[in-house]
Amino acid sequence: MPPTPTPADPAATVAPGRATPTTATSAGRLPSAWDRYLPWRRSVEIGFWVANYAIGAVANSIVVLMDMSRAELGFAQWKPVVWESSSSLVALALVPAVVWFTRRVPLHLDTWRRSLPRHLLASLVWSMLHVGGMVALRKLVYALQGEHYDFSPWLWEFGYEYLKDIRSYASVVLLIEGYRLLLRRMQGEASLLQAPDDAPPLEPVDRPERFLVRKLGKEFLIAASDVEWLQASANYVNLHVREREYPLRTTMAAIEVQLDPTRFVRVHRSYIVNLDCIAQIEPLETGDARVVMRDGSAVPCSRRYRAALRPD
Repeated sequence: MPPTPTPADPAATVAPGRATPTTATSAGRLPSAWDRYLPWRRSVEIGFWVANYAIGAVANSIVVLMDMSRAELGFAQWKPVVWESSSSLVALALVPAVVWFTRRVPLHLDTWRRSLPRHLLASLVWSMLHVGGMVALRKLVYALQGEHYDFSPWLWEFGYEYLKDIRSYASVVLLIEGYRLLLRRMQGEASLLQAPDDAPPLEPVDRPERFLVRKLGKEFLIAASDVEWLQASANYVNLHVREREYPLRTTMAAIEVQLDPTRFVRVHRSYIVNLDCIAQIEPLETGDARVVMRDGSAVPCSRRYRAALRPD
């Protein structure tokens, strides 16, 4: 569900409602919340999902065992553990797929009507994979115990499982989108710098020299020349600056014409790079190339745009 000033540590701050920037220096800058969180991000993300499904499997197993005891059902106690742990294990394995899909089809307030049908279809695919995986695991464990696991009639049982799975899928999507919203708030969202109501624009509107970033109730100015590369992401274009990314609500076509063409070059339908920030270009056998940025990031370059990287 991207670290001196940085995009999150911009070169200048702006008091809300004012157009005059106050220069900020990196000397003595205290680490931001994002700086402190970044080294732990991957561990927190993985740990959250592992703990979430592990706790769920244990809790659900206990509940089923208690229900079986009350109803005096003659099931071996290991069976509910297998049922719940197999379901949680497969659901955990599917989390990366949901993360990938929500990047391609984000579920935002302004796009949910267009995205919802695709997510409904995705929930069906998710459920089919979930049910197929957990049934396979149960059959394997049952076979090792010398028993047979029966999941029939398939159509009826799948319908029952899908009614539960669609709620589980929705919960995963909402958690992922909520987490991304929190990350965007920590890093900041970018916008084109607008002219104040009572003064002329700071620069031509059609080619801004700075972006305004709002982060945790504060506003910062980022110089356009500090943007190292840009990446399209659904309804946003992410501005990458010193290992941070700031989502700007626009399209690649719209932002491309607003950037300085002597500095910024389109290298892929989803990527634009700052020529001053390129470390090296690695040609590939396919005719495409890999652009390695100074921060170590690798940006794809399609053959269609390779000519733009050749010096005149």
